[in-house]
Amino acid sequence: MSEALAIDGLPPLRQVIDSHGLATKKSLGQNFLLDLNLTGRIARTAGDLSELTIIEVGPGPGGLTRALLMHGAKQVIAIERDSRCLPVLAEISDHYGDRLKVIEGDALEVDLDSLASGPTAIVANLPYNIGTQLLVNWLSGPRWPPFFQSLTLMFQREVAQRIVATAGDNHFGRLGVLAGWRCHSEIAFDVSPQAFWPPPKVTSSVVHLTPRQQPIECDGAALEMITRHAFGQRRKMLRQSLKPIGGIALLDRVGIDGTRRAETLEIEEFCALANAFKQV
Repeated sequence: MSEALAIDGLPPLRQVIDSHGLATKKSLGQNFLLDLNLTGRIARTAGDLSELTIIEVGPGPGGLTRALLMHGAKQVIAIERDSRCLPVLAEISDHYGDRLKVIEGDALEVDLDSLASGPTAIVANLPYNIGTQLLVNWLSGPRWPPFFQSLTLMFQREVAQRIVATAGDNHFGRLGVLAGWRCHSEIAFDVSPQAFWPPPKVTSSVVHLTPRQQPIECDGAALEMITRHAFGQRRKMLRQSLKPIGGIALLDRVGIDGTRRAETLEIEEFCALANAFKQV
């Protein structure tokens, strides 16, 4: 038994998975994280947890949940859609008492803002099939500063690179604009496929995002629409890719050359386009 497990006082994760018959479901984008040393590193990346309520999405058999509790989270609220995992999470709750609250539900439909009580952070090994949409939802919400003080999230490395990308980068796109508009973001570290069960075919990365207190004034829904059109046909000039929503007239209104391509625009220019679109 490793030192982490001795401190934890709960069975090894592989034993938990086997005893509960928890085969991963591809339809739920599941890859279980088994290495408690690694989950501890994710928890530490989120900073001092002692005064935080942590919202975790897709805890599965609870590897990261256990690490968050071991590293002193004031409370963990775990949102799990897969009912097979609830008995496992109940065992963790029995061990840690009221510091763990489990909600059965789809994170895309749960109002996370209403769960926040005091300082809150989101820490999660996000299900691959909904991770990007969840992040977009959190970044484009109407209220800012948001209910969370940081996001510490695991994605496929390719997605993580898109989140932290800036203008001129080959990975720069819709996610880079939305994340850069409202947050400071960085890739904290990479995670080998062998850390998961079953091992995915790609490397993953942990991304840490902290909200900007005063981002550029801009409507999130309009910005998302502009970036969706601009990068939907990224090889085309902006006057073509933005044609369905105003094209040349919109670009002229903010003084942007229509022959440019989306990846050359700075975030400030995307915000200007979004604001101009909103005024039409």
